[in-house]
Amino acid sequence: MKTSTLLSLGALVALGSFVSANTAAAQTATQTVTFQVTAINQIAVTGTPSLVINAAVAGSAPTSVTSAGNTWSVTTNQSTASITASIPTAMPAGLTLSANLTAPAGATSTGLTALGTTAVNVVTGITKLNAAALGLTYQLDATAAAGVVGSATRVVTYTITGGV
Repeated sequence: MKTSTLLSLGALVALGSFVSANTAAAQTATQTVTFQVTAINQIAVTGTPSLVINAAVAGSAPTSVTSAGNTWSVTTNQSTASITASIPTAMPAGLTLSANLTAPAGATSTGLTALGTTAVNVVTGITKLNAAALGLTYQLDATAAAGVVGSATRVVTYTITGGV
C-alpha cells in the first residue's frame, strides 16, 4: 500500500507541471532610455615641423622654406565650425611664420596665413564631419633685416569653435 501512495503522489506532481506549463501567461517589461549627444569639436595635429632658412639668391630676400608632411584631423557634429590659429609671442622682427591647412570637404581654407598673437581664421565653413590626415604646411619667411636668428620655437594653437 505504501508503494501505490508514492506512485499516485508522483503522478499528481507530473500532472500539475503539465497543467501550469500550458496555462502560464506571457510577461513583458518596459524601460525608458534617455539619450543625448552633446557638441563635439575636436582637432588634432601631427608632425614635427622644422624650418631653417639658409639660402638666398643674390639681390633677393632670403629664400622662404616650407615644412610639408604635417597633417591635421577634425571631428565636429556642429554646423558652421571654424578653425583659428595663433602663437603666444610675436615672431622676431623680419620673420613671418605662416600656416596653410587643407580644408575638408565643404569647408574653405584661408590659404597660407601669417600667424601672430591674435587668432586668425585658417579654415571656415566646416559642417558636421570627421576628416583625417588633411594637409598642414608651415612656411617661414625672412627679410635680410632679420639678421641671424638662433634656434627658437613657437607653439601654434589651433582652436575649433562650432555653431549650432
